[in-house]
Amino acid sequence: MKTIKEITTALKEAEEWQDWMTGIATDERAGVQKAWQSWQKSQEKKQQILQEHQAKVDFDRSYGGENTLIAGVDEAGRGPLAGPVVTAAVILPANCEALVGINDSKQLSKDKRNAYAALVKEHALCYFIHFQSTQQIDELNIYEATKQSMKTSVESLSIKPSYVLVDAMTLPISIPQDSIIKGDAKSLAIAAASILAKTARDDYMDQLDEEFPMYGFAQHAGYGTKQHLIALEEFGPTIHHRKSFEPIKSMLLK
Repeated sequence: MKTIKEITTALKEAEEWQDWMTGIATDERAGVQKAWQSWQKSQEKKQQILQEHQAKVDFDRSYGGENTLIAGVDEAGRGPLAGPVVTAAVILPANCEALVGINDSKQLSKDKRNAYAALVKEHALCYFIHFQSTQQIDELNIYEATKQSMKTSVESLSIKPSYVLVDAMTLPISIPQDSIIKGDAKSLAIAAASILAKTARDDYMDQLDEEFPMYGFAQHAGYGTKQHLIALEEFGPTIHHRKSFEPIKSMLLK
């Protein structure tokens, strides 16, 4: 009979059910049952992730089938007080099993986002990331600046998509499109675009943090946190702050 430690180690290494597991369910040792329950839960979680991935794939395929070129489009940074709004458009190959587990970028850790961004760039048929400056945001307003940036991202793709799926926005483009509320939770292509936009913007804000360390851009990415607002009161806005956003707008009127 194998020891509890041997069985626990074997279960941790097992990716799927194997014949030797038949007797584990009836093994009365508490340590074995604990390890077995843990393995079953991990398998259920894997199955759930696979089902969620397939649901996203099926959602995208519903716009024309497996061979239709679907471009997903999303943005990052509409709400912050500083930095650009960044948009991304991406066309993925059919199914794209390498991206199993990808989700709304805000629900993933920074390390996982970066890992998925590398996978998206490796496996995508094509992608494009666009940075819309704070000057354009102030001139156009954030909604219009985001829309124009998304349009640029789509039109800059090296392959013309058959259909465009956009997260909660309608774009001034001639390609057939659909605006999807919470699209990064429904569409694999939009989720991939969300990852690219978010990681690109975070990298940009990390660079700004090196230039302006007193504002804490690496911590809050330009959002109006308490730390950021205190720094604004003490040091005033930089050229990277959005002059049309409060409280910066009022600060500049003083």
